Amino acid sequence: MILPTLVVHADWSLRPERRWMCVAESRDDRRYTVSAPEPVGPSGSLLARLSDRARQTGNEIRVLLGIDVPIGLPTAYAVGAGIDSFLRALPRFGHGAWANLYDVAERPEEISHHRPFYPMRPGGARQQHLVQALDVHDMDALLRRADRATEHRAAAAPVFWTMGARQVGKAAITAWRDVLAPAVSTAAFDVGVWPFDGPLIELLRDHQVTLAEVYPAEACVQLGLGAPGHGWSKRSQPDRAMHAAPLHQWSISRGVGLDPALAASIDDGFSDRPDGEDRFDSVVALFSMLDVVRGHRPEGAPDDADVRYVEGWILGQAP
Repeated sequence: MILPTLVVHADWSLRPERRWMCVAESRDDRRYTVSAPEPVGPSGSLLARLSDRARQTGNEIRVLLGIDVPIGLPTAYAVGAGIDSFLRALPRFGHGAWANLYDVAERPEEISHHRPFYPMRPGGARQQHLVQALDVHDMDALLRRADRATEHRAAAAPVFWTMGARQVGKAAITAWRDVLAPAVSTAAFDVGVWPFDGPLIELLRDHQVTLAEVYPAEACVQLGLGAPGHGWSKRSQPDRAMHAAPLHQWSISRGVGLDPALAASIDDGFSDRPDGEDRFDSVVALFSMLDVVRGHRPEGAPDDADVRYVEGWILGQAP
């Protein structure tokens, strides 16, 4: 596999100040060195800034960017909406018949296949409203196959449900609108989106920038830390610090260098600040990406048409 110059994970959030990214950079020796987490910055210029950063290494511009929002749609919803390709539909979202897709519905009667995110705020909102309006059997039908519970972790939240601590819908809106849609609809960047545009090995060979979905809870499982919520919490500084030794051991076993500031943050459990969890997530997700890039773990996407064209997959997750 052609190794990217930069491997980056952006831990995404609705709130820009809670978006942190961790960057692994490879220079002439092709050995990766990982920097301490840093703010993502303006989302509209993210790909340009990462491309410039790759260029400054003196190597080819090859960037693998992981984002922890769903990249894809549940099949049951896509069938009802008449969508057979997520990437072809994405540039239409926010325009024409899809003009209101990014506007979170405030009332049950506003929900439709063209406006599926709900609710704007709590207060009488029920998941059954979403189930009925989108004409599916239950909320499980609004999970993609990659979102479903595995033997190692709980299910992710359905992309269209926008309430509660685990909701991802509002963050997905900002990532789709501000990063993904511009990337696939303009000629400004040579971009491939995994797994929709092909296997990772081909995308890294043929494109300057490759985008992929990476899920920090799944990354914790892949790294052998165990699933969050099973005996430990990502929100707890002591619990994060508890994983310092295995994370350091991972870097030694993989020959990956850690910036001193990152090594200190790992030992400290990423501080007691509210964004400590976000910075921890960016690091563990990046480590899991490096395992895939370096061939220690398969990329994972099953050979399935729904996954390839509509639903997408989580990088490194077993099929």
